[in-house]
Amino acid sequence: MNPEYFMSLALEEAKKGDAPYGAVIVKDNQVVATAHNTVGRDSDPSAHAEINVIRRLTAQIKSFSLEGYTIYTTGEPCPMCAAACVWTGIAEIVYGASIEDLIQANQGQIQISCEEIIAKSFRNIKVTKGVLRRECLDLFQ
Repeated sequence: MNPEYFMSLALEEAKKGDAPYGAVIVKDNQVVATAHNTVGRDSDPSAHAEINVIRRLTAQIKSFSLEGYTIYTTGEPCPMCAAACVWTGIAEIVYGASIEDLIQANQGQIQISCEEIIAKSFRNIKVTKGVLRRECLDLFQ
């Protein structure tokens, strides 16, 4: 499987949410959890796709450690979601549209990159940017 395949699954997941954000967590080339944004549905400002997928998987495996896992997300993780990735020890973040892209698409964002959060943390998380970027941005049209 390739990054585009897993991002396409995140894109499909995004279409189910309150806002067009979707996330997929993968380990050993297998999808282990998916989720979308439920901020409005749950009246929970923390219910971003990344937080939802992390909550789903950590509850399922009964561990907060996601070392060795990769998260695919349609939009670059905001500072809250990037910090959640740091706390779980996730190995890699793969995203489509950057925070800058999302701001240009009139999406409210905190203008701090996930790489800035990671750089100031105690983790070394690989970040892969721009996978199916155009398709991710199309969600906001």
